[in-house]
Amino acid sequence: MPHSQKSQSHKLEVGLQAEKEAQGLVCSQVPVAEEKKTTGSLLSSLIQGTPEVVSTAGAQSVPQSSQGACSSSTTTEAIPLSKSNEGSSQEESPSSFQAPTFLLGDVLNKKVAELVQLMSVKYVTKEPITKAEILENVIKEHEDHFPVIFSKACECMEIVFGIEAKEVDPTSQSYVLQKTLGLTYDGMLNDGPSMPKTGLLIYILGVIFMEGNRATEERIWKVLNMIGVCAGQKDFIYGEPRKLITKDLVEERYLEYQQVPNSDPPCYEFLWGPRAHAETSKMKILKFFSKVNGVDPASFPSWYEEALRDEKEKAQVRAAAGDATSAMASI
Repeated sequence: MPHSQKSQSHKLEVGLQAEKEAQGLVCSQVPVAEEKKTTGSLLSSLIQGTPEVVSTAGAQSVPQSSQGACSSSTTTEAIPLSKSNEGSSQEESPSSFQAPTFLLGDVLNKKVAELVQLMSVKYVTKEPITKAEILENVIKEHEDHFPVIFSKACECMEIVFGIEAKEVDPTSQSYVLQKTLGLTYDGMLNDGPSMPKTGLLIYILGVIFMEGNRATEERIWKVLNMIGVCAGQKDFIYGEPRKLITKDLVEERYLEYQQVPNSDPPCYEFLWGPRAHAETSKMKILKFFSKVNGVDPASFPSWYEEALRDEKEKAQVRAAAGDATSAMASI
């Protein structure tokens, strides 16, 4: 890998580690007996609450988590939710939503975790969520702090689950929960409670792209370990990660898993599969990672230039396909 890409990869790793520490994205399973003592992790807070939410999808009440945590710190800033209206590139600055000093720590985290649980129900039942519902069921007396709580919950949904909230009715402030970056797969089982796995797929596609469009299995696990996902260790959200990555996502054609040519002893690598190329793009993946790290995509110049080339190539393919369709229609 060129030196410039190695430097960018280091910047990404630092950002991922900071994201893990700041947002509590610890994906290793926390024993339920210890969960009540845990206050720093969104996922540990969901271990108690979310399975009940999913298995009773459709219920109007929101199970209360005794310990809420989307952030492991008492930061007053929230990474902003992108504007939902298509065509708008303007985003709120990271400091736009400030939590008052008396709404920090456990209170803020508890409300964010409760809202994530409610949003998870809405995703499972394919129902929109409204500001009025959020105020009534979650925020209650903290109505003045809706922007920061909603923003942080949306951030958690997008980073952990790969699910974004898109505004569909500005008047009622109604949102639908949908898979992000154009992806159509969420890995949820039909025969039992489960959670979306799109977030992990996004991370893997990002690592492959940033490693030069092919990443060794060793490299994939090194990065995933940084966000708490470990091979052979059953995960609350992702199940058995190795099976998900080397079997399920390969069968779904999002990943290609193959032996590195001429490797002895044999080692394996991942590439984007045809479905990943068809549904998303390098630019979308780069923008996602840049947003997580709070930087502009252009701050990763070599990846940004490659993503731009990819966009142009896809545009040319679409134009050629359109010309072919028009020619066929005129015959």
